[in-house]
Amino acid sequence: MTVLDFMRTQMFALIPVVDEFKFRHAVLFGGLVGLVSGFLLSIPVGPVNLTIMNEGARRGFKWALLIGLGATAMELIYCFIAFTGLSSFFQRGYVKAAMELVSFVFLLFLGIKFLLVKSVHAPPVELGPAAEKIPESLEERLHPHSAFTIGFVRVMGNIGVLVFWVICASNFISREWVQPDWPGKLTCVGGVALGTFLWFFALSFAASRGYGRFSEKTLLRMEHFSGVCLLIMAFIHGGTIIYEMVQQYPLRH
Repeated sequence: MTVLDFMRTQMFALIPVVDEFKFRHAVLFGGLVGLVSGFLLSIPVGPVNLTIMNEGARRGFKWALLIGLGATAMELIYCFIAFTGLSSFFQRGYVKAAMELVSFVFLLFLGIKFLLVKSVHAPPVELGPAAEKIPESLEERLHPHSAFTIGFVRVMGNIGVLVFWVICASNFISREWVQPDWPGKLTCVGGVALGTFLWFFALSFAASRGYGRFSEKTLLRMEHFSGVCLLIMAFIHGGTIIYEMVQQYPLRH
């Protein structure tokens, strides 16, 4: 065997190792995407955050954390449904192209809504009378008494969470930020669960230490910060769409 043949053999032997490294790197990156998105998307002030702040200041860290655990569990279920079921439908042909545009409009709409909200007592996005009655109807039927079930049911009644994760899932997979196989999807879902829990843990700790009585002005600033983050994501997404269009259909002079 010549030196050239030996080197060629060693190079071919390294191909599976390189492929395995790329696979692991892609899966871990998907987990990081889930972690960051789960944390940032939990910041907007809503029923769960308000409950944790009020109950944490009144009943302590453990009670508030259990509410956060319940909310995280339901968020995990919605996220799992979005990534493993519904997202695959939106990766087909023209449906995928339409979802690219819908994702941009949706992020832009939410960002503007959160940025222009004037009261924490009014929801920034109204889904209609029927959707608004779902949380009340669930609480009347299930009568959650424990801290865990309170957080679980309040997220369950927020259908907007499922809609948001369906759009995020289709966007993340189409951008190849998350691998479309089971390891990639499950790692991202796990990252979402961890990021969501970290936010609720920090919020529960702050509320129990006496920092939970935030003024309405502070809560509004949190809403506006979330709006700015969503607008930045929308502009990045819109720029990516324009770049891909230019690459696919180059300008002719």
